[in-house]
Amino acid sequence: MIEAEAGRLLDTALEVFAQGICVPRSFTHPYLAERVGEMWVTRDAPRRRGRYRREEWFAHGIAPDETVRIVRRNTRGQYAICAICALGESDEPTRAGYRALDHRLGFTEPIMIHDLRKIPRFASPIEIVRVLDAALADKVNKAVRRRQILPEHLTPDAPLRMYAALMDGDPAGWVSSIEVARATWCANLYVKPEFRRRGIGRALMCRMLRDDRSHGSQLAVLAASHTGALLYPLVGYEQIGTLFMYTPRRR
Repeated sequence: MIEAEAGRLLDTALEVFAQGICVPRSFTHPYLAERVGEMWVTRDAPRRRGRYRREEWFAHGIAPDETVRIVRRNTRGQYAICAICALGESDEPTRAGYRALDHRLGFTEPIMIHDLRKIPRFASPIEIVRVLDAALADKVNKAVRRRQILPEHLTPDAPLRMYAALMDGDPAGWVSSIEVARATWCANLYVKPEFRRRGIGRALMCRMLRDDRSHGSQLAVLAASHTGALLYPLVGYEQIGTLFMYTPRRR
């Protein structure tokens, strides 16, 4: 029963993952999350012209050979496979299976969740605000060098909420939360190098999580870098699995 519940929780997290990443990728052209059998795929909506971006296929509990067969049957072109192993599950069959199918491992990322029941409080060294005006949104977009938030997200009830840590009115760090049903996807936590190791990232996350809860979210999900995986447990996240990103070798 415990394993079944853990599997359902991981499947829910993957749905939040797949739908959440589509929101910022849709800023330039609609990017959709679709269900194909037991898998999720994220990819461009049909285009009249221009190249399709790389698809990402999410597989949990499906053997590598079956995953690759489904992907090759349904893909439009370039693809990556995000193979998910639950926490405590051996990853060797996954690694060996994709290696035998001539797929290269690019990177791994911990998949983490927060149930939003207990969110710690930390004093922030600088001001943390939600981005709700165009001038601050423009500052963040320029700092990142690509759009992170659109004008339609600058309202209190918008499904994408961005938060900025301000030093003398300029963004020193930022993070976004994206609503998916009754859950949220955390995107793009970043603190500028000169402001790191001061607790700013921790303060940004706690502010975001409290707003997630106040907006009705029951689960927060993210994919962590290995550096981020050291921070997120401090604010209450728990790892439930690991993502292995595979791509076919070029010949």
